[in-house]
This record gives sequence, structure tokens and C-alpha cells, in this order.
Amino acid sequence: MPELPEVETVRRGLVPVLEGRRLTRVIARRADLRRPLPPDLGQRLTGRRVERLERRAKYLLWRIEGGDVVILHLGMSGRVKVFTADPPAEERHDHLIFETEDGVVVRFCDPRRFGSLDLSSAADLAGHPLLRDLGVEPLEPGFDAAYLARRLAGKTGPIKAALLDQRVIAGLGNIYVCEALFRAGISPLRRAGSIVGIRATRLAAAIRSVLGEAIAAGGSSLRDHRRPDGELGYFQHSFAVYDREGHACPACAQGACPGVRRIVQAGRSTFYCSARQR
Repeated sequence: MPELPEVETVRRGLVPVLEGRRLTRVIARRADLRRPLPPDLGQRLTGRRVERLERRAKYLLWRIEGGDVVILHLGMSGRVKVFTADPPAEERHDHLIFETEDGVVVRFCDPRRFGSLDLSSAADLAGHPLLRDLGVEPLEPGFDAAYLARRLAGKTGPIKAALLDQRVIAGLGNIYVCEALFRAGISPLRRAGSIVGIRATRLAAAIRSVLGEAIAAGGSSLRDHRRPDGELGYFQHSFAVYDREGHACPACAQGACPGVRRIVQAGRSTFYCSARQR
């Protein structure tokens, strides 16, 4: 599933073609994705400008003139495709089509239909069921070692699971949690409540750095993720541990690494170096 860097990459790719543009055609080719689509979607969006594109956690937010907000989640396989001229024929899984006054065509393609789109008023956005319980954004000023230690205090489960909890930190997923824990030298098995002091400082910094580098690289393209222009992200070439079971990690001395281990936590694969991470 796309995580924060992939969703932010999509947002940045859409800004030049959507922000300030009027939507002249909005078509839903089916009535539902993961959830039913708003039945009046086309009516509420056609003829209106996209005032601003934002991201909250793993959601894209399109602020529309008049006070509506589109809440788009890419799901497991969702892609946003942009065509600035001569768009090809629509494909089978192009479920949503948006066209702007400039003739730009934006299509949401989702073969597995785990994505979703909803509409909210701007006034009700903070209380929307998809957004109301989300934690802090890890790239914003409110996220630091003190916040991390405070939210993890008393938690007896493993730190890996705590970091995947969207109520603690918004937008983190399996890839970047594995990579951040490696950078911080913290075992994914360590009790979450023990992350205080220097450990909290190292982990907060690692989360920020790995997300920033991943965004700069256009995210990680493992299966479905593409930038809106169709290009791949390339952060997958920088993985230290994720999906590298049996390989030496980049932090151990040559020949000293026991090899990256893979374990399963709460049904998810976790990758880590037992020598580097304690």
C-alpha cells in the first residue's frame, strides 16, 4: 500500500495540473470502489476549481471552491495518471476521470478497487471518520522526540506495531517503519514504552530523514506505485533492510553482519539486523 512518501509524490505531481484549474468533466465509471462513491460526485465537482491540493497521512485532499473537499485514498493498487495532451483510450480499471479547462485528463486507475473517494465539507473535514483519529504528521513541527516518548509511554507491545498505528503517527507504513528503526538502531521487538531519551531522539530523527529522502526519490516502486507522469520512484534502491532478507546490512563491518532477518509481526513482514538493532 502506498505510504506517506508515495502519496506526497502523487500530490506534488498533481499540483501543476490541478491547482487553480476548473474541472470541466467528472465521470465515475462505477458506483463504488472500496466504499460507495458519492452519488452526486459529478454534480458537486463539475465546473468548480481545485483551489489547493493537500495530504493528510495517506490521503490526498482536494480543496474545491465552494467548500467541498475530495478525500482520495490510493488503496493497494491505485494510481493517478495524468495526460496533458492526446490521452490514450480509457483502460478497464480507469474508474474515475477528471478533465480540466486546460484539457488535462486525470484518471484514477485501481485494479483491485481497494482505493476510496469521499466528499466532505471543509467545515466537517477534521471530524470525518477517515481523518478524525489520525496522529501527528511526522514531517511537521509537532513531531519530535518528546511527542514520540509521550505517545509511546506505557505501551507494552513492540515498537514496530506502535509506529504502524495511525493514531500515533499519521502516514507511516511497513517499509518506512522498518527503515527508520534500522537507522535508529532499535529492534522492532523492543517494547514501545521503552523508547525514551536518546532512543526517542534517534528514532524521531530517523523517521524524518527516511521520509524526506524517500519523497525526494519519488517514493518506492515495488508493484503499483508510479508518479502521475508514469515514471517510477527509486527509493527502493536505497533500502537498507526492507525486503533484503539474508543480505548484509550496510551498517555492520564487512563480513560481520549476520544478515537481515525477516520475522512476522501482526501479519506483516518485518526486516531488521539483529546485530545493529537492539
